[in-house]
Amino acid sequence: MTAGLHRKSRHRGVVIGWYPRNCVGCCNVPDPRPAIDHRNDSGRRLPILVWRFPEPVLGICTAPRGGGLGPRQWLINATVESSYARVDPDDHLRELAATLELSGPGVGMLTAVDVTTHVTRVDDGVIADATVGLGHPTWAAAPDGHIRELRPGTINIAAFVPVRLSEAALVNTVVSVTEAKSQALWEHGLDATGTGSDAVFVACAHSGAVDPHGGPRSVWGARLARAVHAAVYEGARGWLGTRRPSPS
Repeated sequence: MTAGLHRKSRHRGVVIGWYPRNCVGCCNVPDPRPAIDHRNDSGRRLPILVWRFPEPVLGICTAPRGGGLGPRQWLINATVESSYARVDPDDHLRELAATLELSGPGVGMLTAVDVTTHVTRVDDGVIADATVGLGHPTWAAAPDGHIRELRPGTINIAAFVPVRLSEAALVNTVVSVTEAKSQALWEHGLDATGTGSDAVFVACAHSGAVDPHGGPRSVWGARLARAVHAAVYEGARGWLGTRRPSPS
C-alpha cells in the first residue's frame, strides 16, 4: 500500500479497510494487522496472533490473561488443540508471552479456531478483530442442565477505539460488543448469543480528552458495534461454510 493512503470498501453498509497509523484522527489506534507467529505443540505447528502496541493502551478485558481494567502493552490470540485440557490458561498464556519476549501487562486469549482466519473490520477509526468458532453455541440464559462443558472453540474479539474513554464508558463498550456479536449470530439464523467461553478485549487511547460514553448509540460505541458486527458476521459465515454447530 502506498504510504499515506488508506483503502475503503463497504460490507453490509460498514466502511472497512486498513488505516495506517498516521491516518488523520486514527493516530492512537494500533496497527490493525497483527504479526503471525507459531509454536510447536505435541508435534503440531499452531499459530498465534500477536499485537505489540507502540505505546500502552487502556483496556478492559474478560480473557484468562490480562482480565480486568488497566494499561496493556500487548495482545496475543493463540490457537490450541480442540482437546485442550489445561486448567491453568493464565499460566499457559504467561509462558507463551515469555516465549514471544513480551513484557509488561498484556492480554492473552485462547481458541481452537485457526487464528490465521481472523477477520478485521474498521468503522470510522474503530478497529475490530474477531476469530469465530461456533462448535458449541449457547444462549446466555440457558438452564443449567443445558450448559455444556466449556471448550476452547470460541469467539474472541479484540477492538480498538482511537480516543480516550472513561472507565465507565469502557465497561459499556463490552455491552456494545456483546450485543453486536449476538446480532451477527442471529442474522445467520443461530439460536444463540455466543459460546460459553467467548472473550472480549476493548482498548482505547491512554491519554487525551475523555469521552464518557460507550453504549451502542453513542458516537464511538456505535462505530465499535458496527465494526464488531461486521467482523463476527464475516467470521461466522466462514465457519458455517464448512460445518454446522452442535445443538446446545
